[in-house]
Amino acid sequence: MGKSMKNQLAESMPVVPVLHDQEKQGSDNLRQNNSIRLADFIHENTEQIVNEWEIFAQTLKPAANDMTPLALRNHIHQILTFIVSDVESPQTSSEQIKKSHGGKEKSSTPTAAETHAALRLAGGFNIDQMVSEYRALRASVIKLWSVANTQMNHLDIIDLTRFNESIDQELAESVSHYTEKVGSSKDLFIAILGHDLRTPLGVISMATKLILNMGELSERQTMLANQIVESTSRVTAIANDLLDMTRARFGAGLSVVRASMDMGFVSRHMVNEMRIAYPRRNINLEASGELKGEWDKARIGQVFSNLIGNAVQYSFRDSSISVTIKGTSEEVLLSVHNEGVPIPLEKMGTIFDSLTRAATYEGDHPGAVNLGLGLYITKEIVVSHGGTIDVTSTEEDGTTFTARFPKVSINN
Repeated sequence: MGKSMKNQLAESMPVVPVLHDQEKQGSDNLRQNNSIRLADFIHENTEQIVNEWEIFAQTLKPAANDMTPLALRNHIHQILTFIVSDVESPQTSSEQIKKSHGGKEKSSTPTAAETHAALRLAGGFNIDQMVSEYRALRASVIKLWSVANTQMNHLDIIDLTRFNESIDQELAESVSHYTEKVGSSKDLFIAILGHDLRTPLGVISMATKLILNMGELSERQTMLANQIVESTSRVTAIANDLLDMTRARFGAGLSVVRASMDMGFVSRHMVNEMRIAYPRRNINLEASGELKGEWDKARIGQVFSNLIGNAVQYSFRDSSISVTIKGTSEEVLLSVHNEGVPIPLEKMGTIFDSLTRAATYEGDHPGAVNLGLGLYITKEIVVSHGGTIDVTSTEEDGTTFTARFPKVSINN
């Protein structure tokens, strides 16, 4: 076996801390008692376990470079205390099954594992390094205990099972809290970015429009100024989408201000606007039934714009796009249909998720910048109105997005 292959195998194997001379002496003393329960062993040898774990934690470079021993040890004592308490506590078969399925009730206060995850994130540890800490802790305890406990019995097997369950539980809490914090940080960053972008974009747009109104511009200067206005509008739309996505992901939902409106009027206005934006495309509108109700006019306009824009982007250039509005006494149904490469089956389940996009057909959608937020925000708007949205897509029938808007009175 070549050296490189050996190195690859070594890197793929779990990291197990080794016993040092001083620790071997302590382990030799432990051998005198060849029957010690795991919880008692952890309680009596916490310092030795933490010392060995700390040796491994110091190898997590560069995150551990500037951390003191106290910082490296943070909450390991509390984690071990929880494990001892968990192993010693009575547990029925149903409780064990519930725990193995992740059914533990959420604590109202941060646990030691959650606090450990938060500090590791703040300290620059990545999630793989944090997971490896738990692997090292597990390996240290089992190795030291097996040296001290030379004769295993059925109670030891039960203890070992309970210990692994506790480690897994702490690891799951740490990973969950770590990823939640990372997600919240990303959302907060996006929210701040989207909010702070809008003010300078507004100034740019207004200043450019004033320049256009002043006159005395050459044809090329006028063209460039109009390009600035158009590009600024697109970036502003992206910033607004980022803010909408953040509001939705933070659980507040999108704000909806209901007022009496005519869905037919909005559909005609938006289709005409999209025809101007895409003069080379044939966009047909069919409206029928009772289309008046109480919805958020601006938000409904976003739905039309997003669904028609999506249809333009993912359809064949020479194909038509059909927009259909049908009203009943209980709801208004909006359908947008296009012919194009069908959405892959594996993408159908995530098509309305944020920051996801299907492979695009080379259409004539102006502005290549697209963060994959349109369908996500569209779904949030529909849901905020108490409605539903779904999609069907086949090679024979094309792709159709269908949104349902219930007629809900604001007086109710």
